[in-house]
Parts: sequence; structure tokens; C-alpha cells
Amino acid sequence: AGQQSQGIQTLLEAEKEASKIVQQARQYRVQKLKDARTEATKEIEEYKQAKEREFKAFEASHAGTTVSTQTAVDRETEIKLQEITKSYNENKDAVVKKLLDRV
Repeated sequence: AGQQSQGIQTLLEAEKEASKIVQQARQYRVQKLKDARTEATKEIEEYKQAKEREFKAFEASHAGTTVSTQTAVDRETEIKLQEITKSYNENKDAVVKKLLDRV
């Protein structure tokens, strides 16, 4: 009976030890999940910031292009308007004279 009692005691201690090991494994797993989540959040934030910087650089480089393109278009339009005005002023008298001659 004493040996049986000692065997039961050994089994209970082994069960307690196994339970402790399982609990530690669960805590380890939970901690690893928390660490992984934290790391993933950090990586996502870093990626987001990198893409934001990329976008701002892209935007800045193309904003200048838009302004310079607009300036060039404005300049070209002004030149064309001056050419049309000059042509009108040079030819209006001749056109009026031709029209009057036909009447």
C-alpha cells in the first residue's frame, strides 16, 4: 500500500510538473503572438511612412513639372495671341479695301 501511495504521489507530481510545463508553453505562445503583432505593427508603420515619403517626393517632383508646363503653355499662348493680333492689324485695312471694292 505504501508503494502504491508513493506511485500515486509520483504520478500527481508528474501531472503537476506537466501542467506547469503546459502553462509555461501557453504563456510563451501568448508572448510570442504579442511580440509578432507588435513587430508586424511596427513594420506596417515603417512601410507606411516609407510609402508616404515616396509619394511626397513623387508629388514634389511632379508639382514642379506641372508649374513649369503651365508657364510654358501660358507663354506659348501669349506669343500666339500676339502673332494673331499683329496679323490682324497688318491685314485689316487690305481686307476692308477688298470688301469695299467688291461692293
